[in-house]
Amino acid sequence: MKTWLSAFRLRTLPLAFSCIIMGSGLALADGHFNPLVFSLALITTLFLQILSNLANDYGDFEKGTDNPNRVGPDRALQAGLVTKEQMIKAMWTIFFLSSIFGVWLIYEGTLGLELKKAGLFAVLGMAALVAAVKYTMGKNPYGYAGLGDLFVFLFFGLLGVLGSYFLQTHTFHWKLLLPASAIGLFTTAVLNINNMRDHVEDEKTGKNTLVIRMGIHWAKRYHFLLNIGGILLIMAYTIPDIRAAWYFLFGFILFIKPAKEILKRDDYQAFDPYLKKQAIGTFLFSLLFVLGINL
Repeated sequence: MKTWLSAFRLRTLPLAFSCIIMGSGLALADGHFNPLVFSLALITTLFLQILSNLANDYGDFEKGTDNPNRVGPDRALQAGLVTKEQMIKAMWTIFFLSSIFGVWLIYEGTLGLELKKAGLFAVLGMAALVAAVKYTMGKNPYGYAGLGDLFVFLFFGLLGVLGSYFLQTHTFHWKLLLPASAIGLFTTAVLNINNMRDHVEDEKTGKNTLVIRMGIHWAKRYHFLLNIGGILLIMAYTIPDIRAAWYFLFGFILFIKPAKEILKRDDYQAFDPYLKKQAIGTFLFSLLFVLGINL
């Protein structure tokens, strides 16, 4: 069990929950909160994140990206803790659980709505499952083509926040794109730190992440801009009621200080602590944001 808990990479889960907390907090502020939909969204996200982590473990191992020279925590297959057959069985199990809870979530969240809207969420749910697997697996994984940042922004930003909001309110307004995009940028910054840490070995093995494509010099500046962009979007959202901002302004310290430090550092193999800080910062920020807009 300890081996599988390590393979699940539970430390990534708070980050995955951030978009659900954000979307649900926005729904609560607008007078709509469905505890069952909220719980199902968290559980579905939990299994999707675990599926993504297992698929990433398998895909990088198959392509030789996970090797003895890799920087960062050991992966289950790389360390020989599980076999490929066991990993595939585990992925199918998590895929099944993701599907079950995803269907339940869509059913509960679209009660009373037109069938085509439920169908739209079914398509988005299937896209999320495919995206979780195709990051590093298959013949043309999008993570190896430099598209990981885009997919993280979409699924852990826009779709995560707007989807969880809509399933509880059955409404949408364009201003929600501001906080949804902010969470997407903060989450993308986590992936960027990971890719900066691993960029030397990634380039050797043909994993052409966005960091490889733009170069490490610009990747560090890109990381700073991701965080600044997220902060500006949140401030824009709270301008009509600036009092709400004071609850989560403290969270900005969690982003800016580490981002400024990254600009000055070249010991990329030691970037793992910054990855944790960005992930925890995003989670804490989402909690502070929900507190701020609901008090």
